[in-house]
Amino acid sequence: MTVAVLLGLVGAGLASYAATRTWAVELTPRPAPLPPTRTTSTGGDLLPWLTALALVALAGAGAVLATRGVVRRIVGALLALIGLGIAAGAGYGLFGLTEAEVGPGWPLLCLVGGLLVTAGGVSTAAGGHRWPAMGARYDRSTGAARRTTPARGADGRVGGGGTAAAWDALDRGEDPTVN
Repeated sequence: MTVAVLLGLVGAGLASYAATRTWAVELTPRPAPLPPTRTTSTGGDLLPWLTALALVALAGAGAVLATRGVVRRIVGALLALIGLGIAAGAGYGLFGLTEAEVGPGWPLLCLVGGLLVTAGGVSTAAGGHRWPAMGARYDRSTGAARRTTPARGADGRVGGGGTAAAWDALDRGEDPTVN
């Protein structure tokens, strides 16, 4: 699980960073004494959805930790598709932009990031349902159902269970000091 989450985080970070760098430089000639106009475009300027996909992949890597079972496998499949989308955008940046001078460095780094996200997503989709999940203490519905009501004394205060019962009452939203 750690490897899959790290692949997603590193890949999304690389893609997000590379998409904000200059991918293309276009020189527009001007009359004789003036130098040509230089227009730079980042990956996000050329493909606005690329940065958005990278940020969604970053959030998806966190969602792998927060989900379990079939939902985690679905998140993994979505991450794999998002990674393929990032890689496709980077491939278009490498080979599809011919009207301007394109430096291959940043689109290539974005392609690597997309492939890393894809690898993490495929790994999660394939085996994520067998990975450990967050404990029940973080799950509001199952954690509250398993708790028992602490015994209250004659004065109405929680008693008999020690401090653990008082903390459990606070977790349920009750004030253990009120009658």
